[in-house]
Amino acid sequence: MTIELEPTLADKGAVLDLTADERAAVAELAARLCPAEVDHPAWVDQARNLSVLLPDRLRVALRRFRREPGDEAVLLVRGLPVDPARLPPTPARPGSVQRTATVPASSAVLVALHLGEPMAFREEKSGALVQDVVPVPGMEETQGNAGSVPLTMHVENAFHPDRPDYVGLLCLRNDHDNVAGLRVASVRRALRLLPERERGVLGEPRFRTSAPGSFDLDAAEPAATPVLLGSPDDPDIRVDFTSTEPVDDVARSALAALGDALDQVSRKLVLQPGDLAFVDNRLCLHGRTAFRARYDGRDRWLQRVFLSADFRRSRPLRPGDGHVVQGVAPQR
Repeated sequence: MTIELEPTLADKGAVLDLTADERAAVAELAARLCPAEVDHPAWVDQARNLSVLLPDRLRVALRRFRREPGDEAVLLVRGLPVDPARLPPTPARPGSVQRTATVPASSAVLVALHLGEPMAFREEKSGALVQDVVPVPGMEETQGNAGSVPLTMHVENAFHPDRPDYVGLLCLRNDHDNVAGLRVASVRRALRLLPERERGVLGEPRFRTSAPGSFDLDAAEPAATPVLLGSPDDPDIRVDFTSTEPVDDVARSALAALGDALDQVSRKLVLQPGDLAFVDNRLCLHGRTAFRARYDGRDRWLQRVFLSADFRRSRPLRPGDGHVVQGVAPQR
């Protein structure tokens, strides 16, 4: 069963509606970052300094979410400064990114910096820190951000040992029919539906997760790893239902049971302009429902940021201590 995420259905504090004054304060700070080159280290430094001036209520909610993401492992901030009438046409090309600071992109980064450091992957979207999630003509069936068919539930870059800890998705426009939804499903809720035997199997190294083709990595078979990691009482999850393959029939049965449980607890967020959803990538899977793209400049447009709560972890793969991860280190 899929239901809408609303404050009465989610964790207390999982949804934060900004007031008009708070929205104006964010807009003023974001404007101070425009125009400039988003990916330049000096811009990120300036954004980090300005982020401490965000409204108190917003900063408190973000810090609380970072410490304890709750059952949903999602935080939805509503009312950021996005005006669809003043936006340019929705991009419709592969690999679209935001290189020049705008008020929406700057707002997303200002808010996100309270959860971690922005990060990107050189092999994906050319290493841009703010990436466009838009439908692209001819790529409708793609299992990725350029498609418009249902996107399979997954942990972002599940194959990568330095995958992001959080994914932020800011809505600039929803689709014409206002039906496209961000699907989310928390492992904390799903595991309550799983028998102990399946949980045990999912915690064993019996699953291989491949990299997407966009990463242009060697074709060596990935090592077998668990789907559930960390504390048995409150595990993290590492799975992509498109690219994770079990190594035997017992593992296949356990993975199918996990998928069923996640479907049962999934929620659908139909984001509106100014909505910024943060997904805890260690605890929560996300995907997308289907929609019809028209390619008329007014299609669905999200902007995506990745955050690392432990930036030091990826240091061997970030030349010059920058924000872009290059390649893949062995699993740790």
